[in-house]
Amino acid sequence: MPSEGLHVPREKLSRKSLNRHYAITSLIEEFEAVDWYRQRADDCDDVELKKILLHNAREELEHAAMLLEWLRRDDPETDEQLRKYLFKDGSIAGHEAEAIGK
Repeated sequence: MPSEGLHVPREKLSRKSLNRHYAITSLIEEFEAVDWYRQRADDCDDVELKKILLHNAREELEHAAMLLEWLRRDDPETDEQLRKYLFKDGSIAGHEAEAIGK
C-alpha cells in the first residue's frame, strides 16, 4: 500500500523490518504533531488554549522519546549512533570529526 510508505512489496520484508518501519513512521508522525502543536501555540491568542497546545506538544515528545528508545534497543546500529552523538557537549559535527580522527 503506498500510504504505508513502503518502498518494496510488503511480502518481501521481514517482521523485524516491518516493526522498525512502524516505529520510524510513528516517530515521524509524533515529531510532526509536536511541530503542529507548537505552531498553533505560537499563533494562538488565548492563554489557556496556548497552555493546552504546549501540553499536547510535550505529550507527543514523550511518545517520540519512547519510540526512539525502542529503536535504540531493537537495532544495534541505531544504538551505536545514538550513543555516539546524543548528550554530548561541544560541536555536534565535531564529534564525527573526532570519531574518524580529523
